[in-house]
Amino acid sequence: QVQLVESGGGLVQPGGSLRLSCAASGSIFSINEMGWYRQAPGKGRDFVASSFSSGSRVYTDSVKGRFTISRDNPKNTAYLQMNSLKPEDTAVYYCYAGMGGTRYWGKGTLVTVSP
Repeated sequence: QVQLVESGGGLVQPGGSLRLSCAASGSIFSINEMGWYRQAPGKGRDFVASSFSSGSRVYTDSVKGRFTISRDNPKNTAYLQMNSLKPEDTAVYYCYAGMGGTRYWGKGTLVTVSP
């Protein structure tokens, strides 16, 4: 079993910053990829960013230049630094980890961007 726990969500004003964390634990052998999706109220789950074991990183266009994904491999932890937040960034943010062809998911953390 693999567990992922997100933290760091909360309420922030437009233009503010938040840092999300995602810690993986359990039967971890080799994490190929860690990343983030988000789901805004009434919408589907959308890709945000991913970090691969090769070192490459991918972002959706709407967050490029504002969000940064990073990983602490010894700690099996991923981070999402979110700057210049906008109301449209409001969503539940879900972390995932890819191992052996399977994606494992966290339960999500809510980010609300509002004056």
